[in-house]
Amino acid sequence: MRVGVVGVGAMGTLHVRGYSGLDDCELVGLYDIDLERAREVAGRYQVHCFSELDALLSRVDAVTVAVPTPDHHLVGLRCLEAGCDVLIEKPIAVSLDQADSLITMAQQEGRILQVGHIERYNPAVEALADRVGGSPGFIEVDRLGSLAPRGLETDVVLDLMIHDIDIVHWLVDDKVVDIRGVGVPILTEAIDFANARLEFAGGCIANLTASRVSVNRSRKVRVFQPAGYISVDYTAQTVEEHRLSWADGKPSGIETDRIDASGDEPLLLQLMDFTESCTTRNRPRADGGAARQALSTALDILDAIQARMK
Repeated sequence: MRVGVVGVGAMGTLHVRGYSGLDDCELVGLYDIDLERAREVAGRYQVHCFSELDALLSRVDAVTVAVPTPDHHLVGLRCLEAGCDVLIEKPIAVSLDQADSLITMAQQEGRILQVGHIERYNPAVEALADRVGGSPGFIEVDRLGSLAPRGLETDVVLDLMIHDIDIVHWLVDDKVVDIRGVGVPILTEAIDFANARLEFAGGCIANLTASRVSVNRSRKVRVFQPAGYISVDYTAQTVEEHRLSWADGKPSGIETDRIDASGDEPLLLQLMDFTESCTTRNRPRADGGAARQALSTALDILDAIQARMK
């Protein structure tokens, strides 16, 4: 299978590196409107640099689209119309109409549409999903990081929190009935810090915090359920399961099982799922429908934040 990468900023370059290490595909080349940047990345990984997008699309079966978020829709449509399977970075688009347009085009063209919700491929998150039974009672997520020179045109909800929105929806198969949010622009004109509270019909509450202005980096999730609670460190790929211990028929404390969930790099697992889906024509783990659900909730959070700021 022949693949290409459209957009070689920070994320696109990681995709170039990832494809370069896969045995089941051929990385044909890359394209970026910044030709100097494209040539530098192409030289680093010894692949062809295309000066025109259509030239790349005519030579490949599938592409990663890693352009700035506002361009996801138009570039994604162009790739689908050219007959390519598409892995598009998250969020799928900036509006539900744009997301629906991409999903419809993929269906009409018979193309695979996968979205870069990479945490679904994190071995620690997979271990968490295996241990969450039924509907949890409470979920707490922190995704804190420092300001990086990418994605600053996008609110932190769509840039970072959307990862965790997607995971919460994956863990809780239920309807969201109430959304509250607060956010603050700090170092940019967009929202740099945000907190959201999601309430599900079955009673589960999810509290999500995302920041790109923190000094220390932290990416953790805790899931509380009747049998105990589970703590996951996304970055360290560790899982701790805490539950009540008993002695002589009475509670005696809390015991902890520490699970090493380390494994392959989530990006590599994501690319492997994409290339396999392109080959088998099976639905990828993070498809357009899942991405649309995460986007819908993210936009509702932004609406709640904007309502508080008026």
